[in-house]
Amino acid sequence: MEALLVLIALVAIFGVAVYPAMRRRRLRQGGSPGLTQGPDPTAGYGFVPSEQLDVRLPGPDRELVEALEETQRTQDWQPVARLLAFTGDEYELRWQRVQSIAGAAAMELARSRAHGSAVEAPQEAVSFSKEQPAAQVRDARWLREWRAQQPRDHGGAQVYAQFLVFQALAESGSDSGSDAGSGSRQIILEEARKVAHDAAELAPADPTPHLTELVIARHLGYRAADFEALWATVRRLAPDHMGAHLAALPYWSSKGSGSDEQVDTFARTAAAQAPEGSLLPALPLFAIYDHLPDVNMVRSLYRSEEISKAIEAAEYAVDQVEDDHPVRPHVLHLLVWFLVRAERYGEAMEALAAVDGHVGAIPWVDEGDPAAAYTAYRALAVAGWEATGGAHAPH
Repeated sequence: MEALLVLIALVAIFGVAVYPAMRRRRLRQGGSPGLTQGPDPTAGYGFVPSEQLDVRLPGPDRELVEALEETQRTQDWQPVARLLAFTGDEYELRWQRVQSIAGAAAMELARSRAHGSAVEAPQEAVSFSKEQPAAQVRDARWLREWRAQQPRDHGGAQVYAQFLVFQALAESGSDSGSDAGSGSRQIILEEARKVAHDAAELAPADPTPHLTELVIARHLGYRAADFEALWATVRRLAPDHMGAHLAALPYWSSKGSGSDEQVDTFARTAAAQAPEGSLLPALPLFAIYDHLPDVNMVRSLYRSEEISKAIEAAEYAVDQVEDDHPVRPHVLHLLVWFLVRAERYGEAMEALAAVDGHVGAIPWVDEGDPAAAYTAYRALAVAGWEATGGAHAPH
């Protein structure tokens, strides 16, 4: 589930990967769900045209976009600092915003290094805006200044800890597993852990820095007992935090320190204990996605009892929370993917209507072009809907 943390981790926000996606999905159902040629078959349904899809976020967050655009334009940290201050104890939303702000800084620095200098002649801007006008390449100095000028600001500490995580994972990707790259990554991750602990001390009731440490734990290879102790802290502070569960899921995965059985047990237990009005019943669908085979030729897999129950639980969950729940779009995007593969086109159309316009989410960020992947599935949903008797788009 690593890609989700770039999601909620936002690899796709900036169009450049901070670290490798979990894996590329190549599952086929009677052919590749590639982009159709010619006129867009979904045009009459009121969907956003493919070229206008927003790959930065899983769903709308106008305040975040405006604050980041202002900070990146002026290199002044105060707009994003104010945003986090106003976010307060909305911890699901805070976690996503911390990752987005940290990701923006990480990509500024990455592009600055790619261009060789932050003070060269004008180049493509590193901007949170969808259009990136020509401007000097920035180097995220605003984040360093935020930390230096406001060392007691727990928001700045939270963002910087997550920024260091992105830096460590980018270091790992650039060095392709070399000893030097591995050593550098560990040093940065240990520094990120220290900053996360500092942030936790500054705001003891806020679970956000502990969620950052959940990611660090995965990459530093925490012992199960140490991870359980960390998870107990998270559960004490925010027992029903969907983002926290999604952050913990990779540790129990077979790609982490666990197994398919452990990740399924973790997800099912959380779903069973979920109170009313929680998104946690959707967690087993993410666990299933985590360990699906890279290649599968059995179309009936997606109609199996296990997957059908997980889909229905996820649909129940999104119906129980407010439409503006910060993690709801993540569940809807994954539902579109599973519903199309299960040939449940009517339900897929309902999910698309709720989430269309933003595509910065799993499963689309697991592909090289999130907008293209989403558009392909949207076209399949429309074609299946019409082929099975659904109303045609008006012409």
